[in-house]
Amino acid sequence: MKNTTQLYTVSVYTENNIGLLNRLSAIFQRRHINVESLNTSVSEIEGVSRFTIVINVTELQIKKIIGQIEKQVEVIKAYFHKDEDTIYQESCLFKIKSDLLFEDFQIQNIIKESNARIVTVNKDFFVLEKSGKRKEIELLYSELKRFGIMQFVHSGRIAVTRDELKISTLIKAFNA
Repeated sequence: MKNTTQLYTVSVYTENNIGLLNRLSAIFQRRHINVESLNTSVSEIEGVSRFTIVINVTELQIKKIIGQIEKQVEVIKAYFHKDEDTIYQESCLFKIKSDLLFEDFQIQNIIKESNARIVTVNKDFFVLEKSGKRKEIELLYSELKRFGIMQFVHSGRIAVTRDELKISTLIKAFNA
């Protein structure tokens, strides 16, 4: 097994119960592992929630972490994936002074070249939305930083696997 760290995307299918997030975060805290990104949502299965967690660990660590996650009563199944095994995106919003949009053509070019989209404009500010890989978002951030960013927020990763996950089959068999 490799001893070098790399980014893994962890998909955790769970019942939607209070306190589970605390117990999952404790798994990472005990191991001194920083969570790079966390997203929770409903899943493709009715009544089942999905956590998407990104961490930078070794292969041995990720296997142990998955084992610990699956010991949680509410966890139905947990998977880990390398970046090349997933299709993923992140999203962000930038709030910038409106006068820049109308007075500085350079900012208009940055918006166009980055494939960002303007969500709203008013007399005081405009809001840009950008979805893509983290490096694309970081590049846009660095280009807009010199114009003065009033507010910035960056989402956690959302991801689907390239291969089929057998979670739906597993749940149907469990419920039968």
